[in-house]
Amino acid sequence: MQFTAAQISMLINGKLEGDANIAVTSFGKIEEAVAGQLSFLANPKYEEYLYCTKASVIIINETLILKQAVSNTLIRVPDAYSAFATLLGKYQELATQQLTGIQEPSYISKTAQIGTGFFIGAFAHIGEQVKIGNNVKIFPGVVLGNNVQVGDHTILHAGVKIYHDCIIADHVLIHAGTVIGSDGFGFAPQADGSFKKVPQIGNVIIESHVEIGANTTIDRATMGSTIIRSGSKIDNLVQIAHNVEVGSNTVIAAQTGVSGSTKIGKSVMIGGQTGIAGHITIADGSKINGQSGITKTIKEPNRTLTGTPADDFTRSLRAQAHLRNLPDLEKRVKELEKLVEQLLADRVNAS
Repeated sequence: MQFTAAQISMLINGKLEGDANIAVTSFGKIEEAVAGQLSFLANPKYEEYLYCTKASVIIINETLILKQAVSNTLIRVPDAYSAFATLLGKYQELATQQLTGIQEPSYISKTAQIGTGFFIGAFAHIGEQVKIGNNVKIFPGVVLGNNVQVGDHTILHAGVKIYHDCIIADHVLIHAGTVIGSDGFGFAPQADGSFKKVPQIGNVIIESHVEIGANTTIDRATMGSTIIRSGSKIDNLVQIAHNVEVGSNTVIAAQTGVSGSTKIGKSVMIGGQTGIAGHITIADGSKINGQSGITKTIKEPNRTLTGTPADDFTRSLRAQAHLRNLPDLEKRVKELEKLVEQLLADRVNAS
């Protein structure tokens, strides 16, 4: 696909400096871009490349003051990173819009309802009473169980599995290999030491504008629903257990595990490899550092936490600093002990 600088500027409401008719056909990093590519500069660390890059068009912050003249066409915007993300999204949207129809072989139940502008890839399985909205893209190997609902403009990448009765809203993006609605981990201990499975008869609800990374698993509720609220972003390799609720606009990084029935608030940021215990609540706006362990309810909103068990970020850093000093502190204590012993010995001898 080819776009002129003028067209790009119009899409992101930018201010054009240079040749409005110059065209680009692809994207490139500012330090590697070649002629015919579009790039951007948001991080001041990379400003040196602005004056030597071969990129034909560059998106920059409107506040940037040039240190020397450039021959490239510039587009100034309030936030270059956000504007570039918008363009990448448009580009991806245009690419997927070209996919339509049904590839063979695939199975689509006669009772399934499918909207317009859809794409269904080869080896997909669409179960009984499934409802699929408009402009949905279902890539090869996707399985939709009975009674699944998928909203408009949703994209399910290759190998996504959505179990029966689960509901996916509009503008959801789910990456390859993710499983939605598998059984929650529920087993009742028996007198003989064995475990009896507790049937998981609930479902999963994914609200609008959610993105879920590859090979993530979100378990169905024992009863009721496991819910991912609108605008949340979940990374690859994340485990969300049964009856968990994730608040709107929350982000969860890779290899995080959230145990059953935990309620995560709005606009929470959770770093990678965090472990979260079950049946607790995490307040709105919490920021949890990677590899933290959350074992108790966080009641106060907008706190930053780290460590295992997690504690206030500043206090945890202070404790870590003291831990690093323990060997020196131990040495000083032993020296003081020897000094005290010598003073006591001298006093005994003097008497």
